[in-house]
Amino acid sequence: MSSSSSAEELKEPEAQGDHHAVVSTFDLFSIGVGPSSSHTVGPMRAAKIFIDDLKNHDVLNKVTSLRVDLFGSLALTGVGHGTPDAVLMGIEGESPDTVETSTIASRIEDIKTNSSIRLNGTNRINFTYDTDMVFNYFKTLPQHPNGLRFCAYDKDMNMVATNEYFSIGGGFVVNAETQLDHGENVYYKQTDEADAVVAERREQDIAVVALPFRNSEELIAVCKRENMTIAQVVFENELKWSTPEAIREKLLRIWNTMDESIRNGVMASPDDYLPGTLRVRRRAPRLYNKLLKGLYGGPLNNSPRYTSSAIPTAITEHLDNANDGSSPAVHTENTQYPLSLTLLPKRPKKKFVLPALDYLSVYAIAVNEENACGGRVVTAPTNGAAGTIPSVLKYYLEFISENPEKDVMEFLLTTSAIGMLFKRGASISAAEVGCQGEVGVACSMAAAGFTAVMGGSVEQVENAAEIGMEHNLGLTCDPIAGLVQVPCIERNALAAVKAIAAAQLALNGEGDHRVSLDQVIETMRQTGVDMMSKYKETSQGGLAVNVPLC
Repeated sequence: MSSSSSAEELKEPEAQGDHHAVVSTFDLFSIGVGPSSSHTVGPMRAAKIFIDDLKNHDVLNKVTSLRVDLFGSLALTGVGHGTPDAVLMGIEGESPDTVETSTIASRIEDIKTNSSIRLNGTNRINFTYDTDMVFNYFKTLPQHPNGLRFCAYDKDMNMVATNEYFSIGGGFVVNAETQLDHGENVYYKQTDEADAVVAERREQDIAVVALPFRNSEELIAVCKRENMTIAQVVFENELKWSTPEAIREKLLRIWNTMDESIRNGVMASPDDYLPGTLRVRRRAPRLYNKLLKGLYGGPLNNSPRYTSSAIPTAITEHLDNANDGSSPAVHTENTQYPLSLTLLPKRPKKKFVLPALDYLSVYAIAVNEENACGGRVVTAPTNGAAGTIPSVLKYYLEFISENPEKDVMEFLLTTSAIGMLFKRGASISAAEVGCQGEVGVACSMAAAGFTAVMGGSVEQVENAAEIGMEHNLGLTCDPIAGLVQVPCIERNALAAVKAIAAAQLALNGEGDHRVSLDQVIETMRQTGVDMMSKYKETSQGGLAVNVPLC
């Protein structure tokens, strides 16, 4: 579902108006295809919106040619992020949550080979990819770095309709109202059943929700006033748009899709390479097989207290031996030279047993490798950060949970509340604020969700979210070759581990802390404003220019 709310630009909070932060959980968590929510899911939705708009106003049959312009980050990293392919699928009437991913490559090849495309899957028109898909590498539309423009023409090359769209992160799309050849603003004027999705989103954007909040301070106040958890507050607000049964069904569908993406990632062939020029081999299948075979130190103890592992590390054994006097003393008469050869000898390889980290890492890597291959994932809150939240939730469900269904609902509803705060107060788009807006936000959300299902108080949940973001501030987005692979995949694994650490710190405290979540969100926004554009998903700085491709 696309968002027709106005873009949340990086402006001062008071300039955003007095609107609350509440959006639907199912806008933050939406099912789509990889590798990027802002560069794949958003552009596909934008293209479909434009084509649906033409159809609904009886001008689709007039169109004989089409031009697509990609601007800014969409142009600079679009090929690596699958933007052109996503746009072409959207033009053919596909949606990110329903497109058959296995057919995309062959359909793209057909479009390029035959120099034609089927509008809405029915009307075939001429489309020459090299000239009709235009990459404006050094131009950016003023509203947002992720801009694209569609222009439709008739047989006499008169413009039938045009529109500019902006993919603002997490699969959210905003646009100016479509202009027809006679100048009428039409996009938001539809009221029939065919426009139910747009109408639903517009109603949502202006809805007076049951329990509104604009920031974490207000969210905590609402929880205390109503004697509710964060998940309960979000659930009550969600009832403005869905029935309890529908909310449950949609939440479980979100989790099942996450779980499926993990399964697909770990069950893939270990000999497969991720698409693109980097030639990155899939790691999740081999890592998962090692876990199953006990090569990481034996089977995982099902106790939630992972610090009491039954298999001590070799380092611990060595230290214990040294403490009890069994370690041999250094005798100067046997000393080799240089002296360091005796005092600091080379050590044999040891097994490091931290099963929680191993499972968290392999789950996150599995999802992001699926994302890199264009598989189906959940924006959480974006595709580039799609592995962190599923990894933490999967770990909790497998090794701690006693009521999986309720835990899934509480976890996802809690995390969505934190995502809403970041979306209103800053951004979830790496093209605006760097990777702190994607993996950083995902880490914060996951930390909050884990704290909630572990029984943490509202204050502890807020504290965990704050810790999760505070130590991701300034994180840049510098994908090598414009691919959502390096450093993105490993970064999700590290964020999952960091989320658990943040939750543990919060759970061991009382919820009182010096830095608030609101302060961190504002700091993140300011950091994003100050960050140079070459570190904002352009592949013009950082690792993208310092790692050779050959």
